Amino acid sequence: MLDTNQLPGASTSRVDASDWCPVTAPAIPTRVVLLTGPSGSGKSSLAARTGLPVLRLDDFYKEADDPTLPRVPGSPDIDWDSPLSWDADAAVAAVVELCRTGRTAVPEYDIATSSRTGTTLFGVDGTPLFVAEGIFAADIVTRLREHGVLADALCLRGRPSTTFRRRLLRDLREGRKSVPFLLRRGWRLMRAERGIVARQASLGAHPCGKAEALGRVAAAAGRGAGSTAAATAPAAGV
Repeated sequence: MLDTNQLPGASTSRVDASDWCPVTAPAIPTRVVLLTGPSGSGKSSLAARTGLPVLRLDDFYKEADDPTLPRVPGSPDIDWDSPLSWDADAAVAAVVELCRTGRTAVPEYDIATSSRTGTTLFGVDGTPLFVAEGIFAADIVTRLREHGVLADALCLRGRPSTTFRRRLLRDLREGRKSVPFLLRRGWRLMRAERGIVARQASLGAHPCGKAEALGRVAAAAGRGAGSTAAATAPAAGV
């Protein structure tokens, strides 16, 4: 039997353990699954079904008086579907801070008035994985991968007519904008939906239906809980 009280060289001196430092496993890093897709594709409902903390990236929209807001070509309407209407830098900073510290301050955004009404402290409570969802999530895939915090990036896709109907009913119910604006926007987005999905895929988001998206989130959660080595590897298909 191995005598653990002996030092190399058969010395009978006992080891003084008073100065030993305990060896602990490295903490599993917190990572993020980005969930994107056309407006009305079901991102929010699917994110809620994962049971993970959910960061709403749409809360990082710019305010209505921001001079950098883009316009719809040939129209006085603000183009809220352009990534230029969104503060990508602030969104990246918030996601990275969440992954590194477990909490961050996020804006409270009122879509109806296109304004920030305050801030709130958002935390992930030590969870090794959370979801960040929004229509511009694909625009920060590369930056979050460079920061080493990206677990996966998914783009929900479906039938444009279904997305149109779901989006319009939601926006009317919540009073997000005027009815004429919602109808103009909805028609424009329905015609552009396939191009929107193609663009998000080109930015690194994997196009899929809801069932596959839930499976990939579950797989990412399993990797995060299972090993730190897996947590540092990029997800397949991202």
